[in-house]
Amino acid sequence: MISVNNLDLRYGDKHLFSNISVQVYGGNRIGLVGVNGSGKSTLLKIMAGISATDDGVVSISKYFTVGYLPQESDDLLSDRSLYDEAETAFTHLLELQKEAITLNEKMGMDDADSPDFKKRLKRLGEIQHQLDASDIYAIRGKIEKILCGLGFSQEDMEKPVSSFSGGWQMRLKLAKMLLEAPSLLLLDEPTNHLDLDSLTWVEQFLSSYQGAMVIISHDRTFLDKITEFIWEISLGSLDVYKGNYTYYLREKAERRAITKSAYDNQQAKIRQTMRFVERFRAKSTKAKQVQSRVKQLEKMERIELDSENRQIRFSFPPAPPSGRDVLQVDNLSKKYDDKPVFTDVEMMLHRGDKVAVVGVNGAGKSTFLKILSEEIKPDSGTVRFGANVVMSYFGQHQARELSPQLTVLETMVLGGEEMTVTRTRSLLGAFLFRGDDVDKKVSVLSGGEKSRLALARMIASPANCMLLDEPTNHLDMSSQEVLQEAMAQYDGTIIVVSHNRYFLDSFVNKVLEVKDGRINLYESNVAEYLQKLEMDRAGEGKDKISGTLVKDAKIDGLGQKDGRKERKRVEAEKRQERSRRAGPWLQKVKEAEKLVEQLEQQKEDLEGRMADPALYSDEKGWAEAGREYDACKRRLERWYDKWEVAQGKVEEIDAELEQS
Repeated sequence: MISVNNLDLRYGDKHLFSNISVQVYGGNRIGLVGVNGSGKSTLLKIMAGISATDDGVVSISKYFTVGYLPQESDDLLSDRSLYDEAETAFTHLLELQKEAITLNEKMGMDDADSPDFKKRLKRLGEIQHQLDASDIYAIRGKIEKILCGLGFSQEDMEKPVSSFSGGWQMRLKLAKMLLEAPSLLLLDEPTNHLDLDSLTWVEQFLSSYQGAMVIISHDRTFLDKITEFIWEISLGSLDVYKGNYTYYLREKAERRAITKSAYDNQQAKIRQTMRFVERFRAKSTKAKQVQSRVKQLEKMERIELDSENRQIRFSFPPAPPSGRDVLQVDNLSKKYDDKPVFTDVEMMLHRGDKVAVVGVNGAGKSTFLKILSEEIKPDSGTVRFGANVVMSYFGQHQARELSPQLTVLETMVLGGEEMTVTRTRSLLGAFLFRGDDVDKKVSVLSGGEKSRLALARMIASPANCMLLDEPTNHLDMSSQEVLQEAMAQYDGTIIVVSHNRYFLDSFVNKVLEVKDGRINLYESNVAEYLQKLEMDRAGEGKDKISGTLVKDAKIDGLGQKDGRKERKRVEAEKRQERSRRAGPWLQKVKEAEKLVEQLEQQKEDLEGRMADPALYSDEKGWAEAGREYDACKRRLERWYDKWEVAQGKVEEIDAELEQS
């Protein structure tokens, strides 16, 4: 077991962790979530012993081992081959094996009755026990199984580690950790460098892993399949949810509704107390009661609402009208160093098609997008866009084209269509640039921040055909959902490379598979496509689901239109439901507001009348005005209360409908 006890950490004025205490037991499968900057990676580093804390904050049981995979790390400069580097995960066992061989050799020269022989025999028994328990004789099979599962080929086994790109080296580091099999895996975005095939393999491997794990991931499907607990870091606190990510969302909504109700009640009490204080502050007879109310407010533990729950939405600029045929590809071929990437590709896409491009890393997905965007040229074949097609492209190099002298806000203002400052800030907020972040210079942004800014700038420009290469790599869950919703509502054509299945399945209606030098188009979402692959592998045939290979590229896109009709129908039903449930309360709000306005005017008129010195000489008139004034104040208080109750009910109904 590993436990974190009363972890308290500040960075300047920011309270990152406020007395957090959690435990991980053997076999626990935990997803660690929270908005960017909430401290997820920092907590993992503290648990791994990489970031120092006070003594006693982190305690680990004896024999409980910890493995940590960072989100990014330095490249391996090893001269070893891929296989030899992976084998270093068993260094301790291999050293024991060498020691056993040496002991056997020495015992062969010892007298069987000598003290040295008995001592060596005892040590050899200890070593043999450890080796037998470790199954060392199956090391080669384990190494090849995990390396191949993560996408390496048999030909890669003897290649030097330094010849692999950073993404493949991160896979190697993950492979070494899985081979070491520690008691606890701490994984920070382990799926970032995986394609769909490798991601599926890792899910299956981790599902049967015997140890515990704490995983940071922005892949909702991955967390749903692997985790049994969710830790959420928010406002310096850590809340535990016993279930996977989908359960966490439901439970969080319920908890938030309770917190919101408590928050509303507290705010009403604060307003009521403040009204009392303001009203009687100057009256000596009420001084003790006023002081008592002030102290109550000072001692009150204020309920906070997490700012991440604010709904940020944006929509793409309207797609300029285009012809029905958006893209036609004929006999397209491309190769690098005489190695074919794909050959004789033919494809037709129509207005409104939304296509996910999938395939193993190195299959040619990004190359295909670069050819479509005219970043590179094919070796043969043609790419033709239809009438009035306006294309925009987001690739990973786009971040390098940003001007370092401009601020985030200036980059948007100069790079996109004319938008109001409010709309621009809303768009930037969706991509995690909030508050003063918009005034940062591009030169001080991290690589991930530059990538998000480049994506925001690209989608701010009107287009009717968008090409996107891994747009969600640096987005947290909430930002992914914002982009997801905007893409579902977008009426243009989208071609996107991504391995984020949940993100894609909300809007994709076709899958473009790049595999073995060919490109095949399937009419399905990603979940149906993966289901088809599993059925094919199991030998159950290729045509048992709706996502069959599109032989005739004349697709009418009716599925997308039906999707929009369904969304409009759901929205209309929500409006009707709001009218039914909130209508009576809205009428009460309107009635209360009207009467409050009338009573406030009446109160103001009476105060003016009572301020007239002439009234002082009219004892009867003064008494009558006083009675009217007191009655007016009592009525005003009652209608204030009625207004607050009615308004609270409307807000409660709106919150329930938003979550439904």
